[in-house]
Amino acid sequence: MTDSDTPTADALSERGLELLATGEAAEAAQAFRAAIEADPAHIEAHHGLVRALGRAGRLEQAIAAALALTALTPNDPLAHTALSISLQHAGHIPQAEAAAARAKVLEWKLQLRNPPAAPGGENPDSKELM
Repeated sequence: MTDSDTPTADALSERGLELLATGEAAEAAQAFRAAIEADPAHIEAHHGLVRALGRAGRLEQAIAAALALTALTPNDPLAHTALSISLQHAGHIPQAEAAAARAKVLEWKLQLRNPPAAPGGENPDSKELM
């Protein structure tokens, strides 16, 4: 197999999503792991791996994958939400609540940095002086 025949991280991640959609969680986890091996920074593959492991009932592995995701993207609320869900499914409720709280704080920080536009599409804080 040549380099041009090697599936890309995107293609492997897409395959993982297809397998998840058909209920083949264990096989999906393998595809997501292959995508991560091809590109360790492939965020979507990390999210997919967490989801696939959870669906396969490998809850502690899902937690480990979610922790790796939060290490890769520490300011991403979705990563901390994935961790919270994994912890909750494994019965680690206090830790799940802490991860959910962290996700909420990160989401608030994002909202403060990027306030929504006012009705009509204009942000009142960005009006130009005449």
